[in-house]
Amino acid sequence: MLNQLALVCALSIWKTDFFVVNNVKAAVRVLTFLFGLSCVISSQAATVLIYHHVSNTMPASTSISPEHFVAHLDYLEKNHFNIVPLADLTEKLRKGEALPDKTVAITFDDSYADVYTAAYPLLKMRNWPFTFFVNTDAVGTGKIFVTWDQLREMSKNGVTIANHTTKHDHLVRLNKNETVGQFQERIANDLASAQKKIESEIGSAPKIFAYPFGEYSTDVKAAVKKAGYIAFTQQAGVLDSATDLQTLPRFPFGGSYTELNDFIEKINTLPMPLKRVEFFANKQTALKDIIVNVGEKPYLVLTLSDESLLKKIRCFSSNEGPINTEVLDGKLWVQSKQAFPAGRTKFNCTAPSGQPGRYYWFTQLWLVTDKNGNWTYQD
Repeated sequence: MLNQLALVCALSIWKTDFFVVNNVKAAVRVLTFLFGLSCVISSQAATVLIYHHVSNTMPASTSISPEHFVAHLDYLEKNHFNIVPLADLTEKLRKGEALPDKTVAITFDDSYADVYTAAYPLLKMRNWPFTFFVNTDAVGTGKIFVTWDQLREMSKNGVTIANHTTKHDHLVRLNKNETVGQFQERIANDLASAQKKIESEIGSAPKIFAYPFGEYSTDVKAAVKKAGYIAFTQQAGVLDSATDLQTLPRFPFGGSYTELNDFIEKINTLPMPLKRVEFFANKQTALKDIIVNVGEKPYLVLTLSDESLLKKIRCFSSNEGPINTEVLDGKLWVQSKQAFPAGRTKFNCTAPSGQPGRYYWFTQLWLVTDKNGNWTYQD
């Protein structure tokens, strides 16, 4: 039975071409879309944006100037993007429903006051919803942080206040002599405490969560899932029905990533058509996690639903630029050329979609400890 969205897309192509070219060419284009389903792919995806500061005075690495932020909003408005509450997207994901193309949700992290003073007025003027992930212990503690009164005002005007833990800790880091069970219980208790605080101050809180620093692990994901949350990373990419509900991507905009041309490229991307994502220490040994030791060169292994893309994908590391890709047994094996330094490393993989100006995109985070498994970097 034909996918309903495929039929709608195909008929729209037929209608366009019927009056421009002969019926034979139109029919060819219909069949191309029915079997290639590129239209379906774009009709089942949505993009989530993440900002921290809208400011010219806060740390540049996590800030966007008010001027650049307005340029982003103007582009979305002029090009008829549909700005929706994040909770609407997550509900569709829970139900397995299609996500309409050109759908965007806007988010902010970390409880900063300039979200209220700079971003909120601009978004309120357009009557656009957004989600503010707050680390609750910081709220009301100084001039750089919002107050609960400000959050309550935003909530009454379409802003969703959501969970970003209490203290904004590195969740992936176990305490000394802590068992995995104790570690997961501690995370669950922190999530529950932050959720209870938001509910008591705001009146409600959705079960959506953003990882502090964008960091997660297999054990952290399990704790978050058990607590009933859909969770967002800071891995760039696009949502679709195949995305893991505990590692949903968001495109970060701050620092050197605020220019309009960069924004336009990313806001028009499509989700990489993935069937499976795996991690390997070498060609034989699978990894259960994205946490590795300094000096290692692990593999990211991607299985795609469209194998014709395998040789078209290009991948880059946040530490070194272009990196190695190899197709083996119908899978793409991705590895950096250089050993990992301590800290966070990201692999970005893209491929042409066949639609002008639109690329498939996937990003994967790695977390790198010292040789003894100790965390040596700070934020």
